[in-house]
Amino acid sequence: MTVMTRRRKSTAVMILAVALLGVGCGHGGGTRTSAGKVVEAKSIAPVYDVRDDPATRQRRAREQKLGLAVNRLQSGDAAAADKLVDEVLRQDPKMVDAYTVRGLVRDRLGDPAGAGEAYRKAAELAPQQGEALNNYGAWLCGNGYAAEALVWFDRAVAAPGYRTPAAALANAGGCALGAGQGERAVGDLRKALELDPTNAYALESMARLEFGQRHYFEARAFSERRLAAAPATASVLQLAIQIEQGLGDRTAASRYQQRLVKEFPRTTTANPGAKAL
Repeated sequence: MTVMTRRRKSTAVMILAVALLGVGCGHGGGTRTSAGKVVEAKSIAPVYDVRDDPATRQRRAREQKLGLAVNRLQSGDAAAADKLVDEVLRQDPKMVDAYTVRGLVRDRLGDPAGAGEAYRKAAELAPQQGEALNNYGAWLCGNGYAAEALVWFDRAVAAPGYRTPAAALANAGGCALGAGQGERAVGDLRKALELDPTNAYALESMARLEFGQRHYFEARAFSERRLAAAPATASVLQLAIQIEQGLGDRTAASRYQQRLVKEFPRTTTANPGAKAL
């Protein structure tokens, strides 16, 4: 089975906490890959000082160029971002954040294998950095390697100084859910929500878990919390429709269907067989 085939068959979608790289990149809000996942990276904000030694100035210049690469990626020019990241890595082949950005870029360019290699390299260079370990786990899970991914999520949670363990716990829970490991999924997702009650991916995964067990009222509660925690996605609205149908509430289901049509017309157009309400 090819990497692309495994990717299409994956049922897990990774949603991670984010701190965007770069200068002028805006506030943390999410750099999402084509598979739906958002990766973490340490914030880089160079401040220049005329007293800096040459090595420090060179490091800051690389950080600024990497920030520019993120800007290019966010503006839709992945090819330009790719060139900038290559320049940074030629200057510093051990820059962890550069490999994280390369992973984002390669994914955007339709090269999942290249993205995975970049995330793996970042994790190897920074075995105690929770963000890097989490990102590689997210790639593994999103490409069909759930068992291996769970190991990396565990490492991320245990990493000293990791500031957002809820992200890795949510990913672990969602990955375990997709792999049919319900008991582990519940444990990790509940731990994630104890640390971060508004973690969107954990809330969505719990809604899916409860829906799969036909616990429709519980599923509705998690679905409503998910919709209040972050902007809606097509998949979240589709889940909300299914939950309301399970409850027999046609009015609520119709309301979510109308939102889906209005907010994601391409999704509904691409799925002409969707049930009309």
